[in-house]
Amino acid sequence: MLDFHYVELTSEQATDTLLLFHGFTSTHGTWLPFMDSWSEAYRVIAVDMPGHGQTSILDDQTMDRFTDDIAAFLDEHDIDKIKLLGYSMGGRAALSFACRYPDRVSGMLLESASPGLRTAEERLARQQQDERLASRLEEEGVSQFVDFWENIPLFETQKSLPDSIQKAIREERLSQQASGLAQSLRTMGTGKQDSNWDKLDSLKTQVTLVTGAYDRKFVGINQEMEKQLPAADLHIVAEAGHCVHVEQPRIFDKIVRRYLLHVEADILEES
Repeated sequence: MLDFHYVELTSEQATDTLLLFHGFTSTHGTWLPFMDSWSEAYRVIAVDMPGHGQTSILDDQTMDRFTDDIAAFLDEHDIDKIKLLGYSMGGRAALSFACRYPDRVSGMLLESASPGLRTAEERLARQQQDERLASRLEEEGVSQFVDFWENIPLFETQKSLPDSIQKAIREERLSQQASGLAQSLRTMGTGKQDSNWDKLDSLKTQVTLVTGAYDRKFVGINQEMEKQLPAADLHIVAEAGHCVHVEQPRIFDKIVRRYLLHVEADILEES
């Protein structure tokens, strides 16, 4: 079982648990600005994903093994059911956990996430792409990789963020280990993960989907997910790209509080 590094915040009023999964090149730290707000009524736990932050990653890591280790982590902490929030890679992981352990999830919010790739051909092509990225990490190191990564089209909208926020994002990425990120790509990347598209209609729990309006690819994916999930609602947030919780944090916080945590909050205009 993986030894997950995590931070936890709770209050005397907390009766349920919210578990948080971050995205690739991030850590639990991406959720720290929200944890005070979300811990008013919940026990909030933010983990470092495998190969990120202070959580190691196994040589034979898989997404299924990750979900099994999370189930064991919950058992270890006497937690029966959780609400799940995951961003990007963490969203794929959250959905994978819910598909594998549906009785342990009472609600879920997926930010800029997908159920994976449908065909074996697509997955093989993505594995090859991720292997090139992993090799680049090992050959060039984290610093040069971050120079490349922060300039891919997916994060173009982040260039309009205040300098202080861009600096914080870069520092978080630079804090990683090349070996951990490379292994994450090879073992838990989109190409290595089984598709969960055919499992969406079996999920009975309420699912809140969040995407940024500028992130057209994931808007399309999530519109399709909304149609297939039995109980889902999609929020397309204006003036945001892939990382809604960084680009529009106030709106994201309010969506989480109202639709996932059911804490009263006035929602700002989303689209």
